[in-house]
Amino acid sequence: MTHNYTISGMSCDGCRAKVEKTLNGIEGIQAVVVLEPPVAIITMEKHIPTESLQEALSAVGKYTIKMEMPMGTPSKKEEKPKAESCCSAVKQEDKPTEKSCCGAEKHHHKTESPILINAPGKYYCPMHCEGDKVYDEAGDCPVCGMDLVQQPVLNVRQQYTCPMHPEIIQDSPGSCPICGMDLVPMEPKESEENKAYLDLWHKMKIAIIFTLPIFIIAMSDMIPNNPMMKIMDVEKWNWVQLILSLPVVFYACSMFFVRAWKSIVTWNLNMFTLIGIGSGMAFLFSLVGLFFPDIFPDEFKTHNGAVHLYFEATTVILTLVLLGQLLEAKAHSRTSSAIKELLKLAPTEATLVSGGVDKIISIHDIKKGDLLRVKPGDKIPVDGKITTGESTIDESMITGEPIPVDKKVGDSVVSGTINGNKSFVMIAEKVGSETLLSQIVQMVNTASRSRAPIQKLADRIAKYFVPIVVAVSLMTFLVWANFGPEPALVYGFINAIAVLIIACPCALGLATPMSVMVGVGKGAQSGVLIKDAEALENMNKVNVLITDKTGTLTEGKPSVEKIFSTQNNENELLQNIASLNQYSEHPLAQAVVNFAQAKNIAVLEAKDFEAIIGKGVVGIVGDKKVALGNKKLMEQFDVAISPEIENKIVAEQKLGKTVSYIAIDNVVLGYVTITDAIKETTKVAIKELMRQGVEVIMLTGDNVNTAKAVADELHLASFIASCLPEDKLKEIQRLQAEGKIVAMAGDGINDAPALAQANVGIAMGTGTDVAIESAKITLVKGDLQGIVKAKNLSHAVMKNINQNLFFAFFYNVLGIPIAAGVLYPFFGLLLSPMIAALAMSFSSVSVIANALRLRNGKL
Repeated sequence: MTHNYTISGMSCDGCRAKVEKTLNGIEGIQAVVVLEPPVAIITMEKHIPTESLQEALSAVGKYTIKMEMPMGTPSKKEEKPKAESCCSAVKQEDKPTEKSCCGAEKHHHKTESPILINAPGKYYCPMHCEGDKVYDEAGDCPVCGMDLVQQPVLNVRQQYTCPMHPEIIQDSPGSCPICGMDLVPMEPKESEENKAYLDLWHKMKIAIIFTLPIFIIAMSDMIPNNPMMKIMDVEKWNWVQLILSLPVVFYACSMFFVRAWKSIVTWNLNMFTLIGIGSGMAFLFSLVGLFFPDIFPDEFKTHNGAVHLYFEATTVILTLVLLGQLLEAKAHSRTSSAIKELLKLAPTEATLVSGGVDKIISIHDIKKGDLLRVKPGDKIPVDGKITTGESTIDESMITGEPIPVDKKVGDSVVSGTINGNKSFVMIAEKVGSETLLSQIVQMVNTASRSRAPIQKLADRIAKYFVPIVVAVSLMTFLVWANFGPEPALVYGFINAIAVLIIACPCALGLATPMSVMVGVGKGAQSGVLIKDAEALENMNKVNVLITDKTGTLTEGKPSVEKIFSTQNNENELLQNIASLNQYSEHPLAQAVVNFAQAKNIAVLEAKDFEAIIGKGVVGIVGDKKVALGNKKLMEQFDVAISPEIENKIVAEQKLGKTVSYIAIDNVVLGYVTITDAIKETTKVAIKELMRQGVEVIMLTGDNVNTAKAVADELHLASFIASCLPEDKLKEIQRLQAEGKIVAMAGDGINDAPALAQANVGIAMGTGTDVAIESAKITLVKGDLQGIVKAKNLSHAVMKNINQNLFFAFFYNVLGIPIAAGVLYPFFGLLLSPMIAALAMSFSSVSVIANALRLRNGKL
C-alpha cells in the first residue's frame, strides 16, 4: 500500500535527506521524500500507524508528519508548526526571500499547500505559472501577479440554525434549545470567487468616484473659455487632483504597486511590473512637479509656468486596469459554472441506520462500513452495496444508460444516482474523494487547469517579453529626447509610459487557459468530461476511431422484435404477458407492455403476480397460469419445453438477441424476442465522423454474424469480431505504428488497456473507476454522438486558442510601435498613456470574450 504524507519542519535538502533516511530505516517501509512540496511518498508492506512514523522523526529533529487529507474531506484550521532547520535552528519567517541552512535561497508566498492539487478550497493561478502548485490562502500569484482562484468545494457541510435565535448553529436538523422551533438550513456561505468580485467592484466604485473629477479637471483646457479657471487657478486645481488621486493610488489600486514591487524583488517580471513602473513614474513625476516645479526645464512646463502633471493619466490608467481585473474575475466565475452544476448532483445528507434507529447525518460524517437507508426518490449518498431490500436505480447521470437498473442485495450503487420507488439499506464502501462523483468533479476541475501543449509557445515568449518591453520603453525615451520635436523630454516621457502600459502581456497569458477552461466547462455541460488539455488538443488530430458494439453503438433500450406462438395466436400470447408485466417495473417488462399498446391490445387484470429476481414473472391472467422469463424460471416450475421451440430460441440467441419463454399452464407455447436496436444517433454520428475524415473500426466480443449485421447496417469499412481485450490493444498498437492518431471508445474494465494505449481514450457511459482512470475523455451520457461533440469541441477550442494567440501577438506587435510614436513623423499621431491603458484592458477583455463564445457554440 502507498500513502502520501505531509512533512513539516524541513528547510533544506539536508533536512530532506535526513527525513528520508529515517523513514527508510523503519522495517517494511520504502520512502521517497521531496522538499517542494514537502511530501513523503511511503510504500509499506503492512499498515504502520502515523504515530510510529512521528516517533521515529521526532528522535532526529523537529519534524511533523501527517497523512494527506483526501479530496472532499472537511478540515479544521490548524496552526501549522513553524519550520526549524535541522542544521542551524534558523526559523523560517514570512519573508520574500531568505537563506536556508544550506545557503540556498528559498521563496515564500502565503502558505504553500502540499495537499493534492485537486484539494477543494485551495487556490491556484489561472495562468498556471507554477504548474500544479496550490495555496492555502487567497492572494496573488508570485510569478504573474494575477489573483489566485479558489478550487470548488465538494459537498459543503450543511448547517442549521433557529429562525428566532440565529446564534444557535448545529450540523444536523433538530429543534432550538431556547424556543423549541425547528431548525432550518442556513444559507450557503458566499463563495470566495464572489467575494473577490465584490471586493473589486467596491474598489472600482471608489476609483470611478475619484478619477472622474480628476479627468474633468485635467480636460478642462479643452472647454472653450475654461470655466474651471474662473473658480481657481491651475496650481490650486493641481492640489485638488493630488488629494482626489490618493484614494485611487493608495487604496483602490494599491495592490497593483504591491504586485509590481514583488515582481521586481523576485525578478518574476509580469504585466504588473509594467503597470507599476508606468503609472508609478507618472504619479511620482506629478508629485515632484507639484512640490518642486523649479527643478524642471521649460519643456515640461505649460504656458503659464506650471509643470504639466499626470495625476489624471495615473488614475485613469489604474482605473482601467482595475476594470480589466473586475471583468476577468467575473469571467472566471462563469467559466467554473459547469463544475458547480456537477456539484449539485452530490447530496448533503444521508440516513444512518444505527441500533435499529434512523438518524439524519451530514454526508461528511459517513464512515466506511456505515449502514445507510435510501428512501424512494433519494440520491445515493456514497458508493456502496445493498445489504437489505431491492430497487430500481436511475444511473443515467453517471452511466448514460437511459434504462433504470434493477438492484438487489449485493449489487453496487453509486453516489449521486437516484433511487426509484422502493427503500433499501446499503453499506458505505467509498466516501469523500473515493466516490465516482468526486472523481468526475476532480477530472473536470483538473482538466480546466491543465496546460495544452500549444501553451508552451506563449510561455517561452512571455519569459523574455517584459525585459524586452522595458528596454523598448527606455529606447523610446532616449530617441524622443534626442531627436524629437520640442518639448522633446515631455514627448519621450509620455511615449515611454505608453509603451509600458500598452505592452502588458496579460492577453498573451490568458489566451490558452481561458479557452481550455471554458471549453472543458462546455464539454461537461454537454456530457463530455475532458481529463486534460492535451486530450482536448489531440482529439482534433484523431483520424481513426475504435469502438465497441454493445452499449456503444446499440440503443441501450430494449424493444420487442417479435412474438412467436406454436398455435398461431401471437396476439393472445401478447395479451397474457402484457397483462402480467403491467405490474412489473423491469425494463424488459415495460418493453412488452409498450409493444402491446402499440398494437392496441387491451391488458387484463392479473392475480397472484410475483416477480422472481433474475428469472422472470409469474401470475394468473383470467383462468390461466402464465409464466414469462428465462430457462431457469421454466426449470423452477417444471415447465415442458418442446425441442422445436428450444431450437428456435437457441437460433435467436445466437444472433445476440434476448429471448423470454412464454408458458401457459406449465407448457411453453411460444417466446418473445427482445432486441437492443442500433441507436439512430449512432448512424448519424458515424456518418459525421466519416465526413470529418475519421475511419471508424468496430472491435467487438460478439460473434461474427451479429458483428457483420451491425457493420453492414452502419456501412463500416472494417470490423473484428470475437475480440478479447488483448486483441483490441494489439490492433491499436498496429494502427499507431502506421502513424495513425487513434481514439478508442469503450465502456468497461475490459477496455481499460486499450483506452490507456490509445492517443485519446474515451470511456462510454462507464461507472468503473478503472475506465475513467484509463480514459482521457468520458462521455457521461454513453452516446456515440458524444464523440462527435468531443471532436467538434476540440476543433472549436483549438481554433479559439489560435484566435486568442493571434489577437495577443498581433496586438502587441502593432501596439508597441504605435505607442513608441512611429506614426508621428508620417501622420502626426501619438498614443496617450490613458488610451494605451484602455487598449491594454480591452485586449485582455477581448481574449476573455472570445473564449466565452465557446459557451454558446453548438457541438
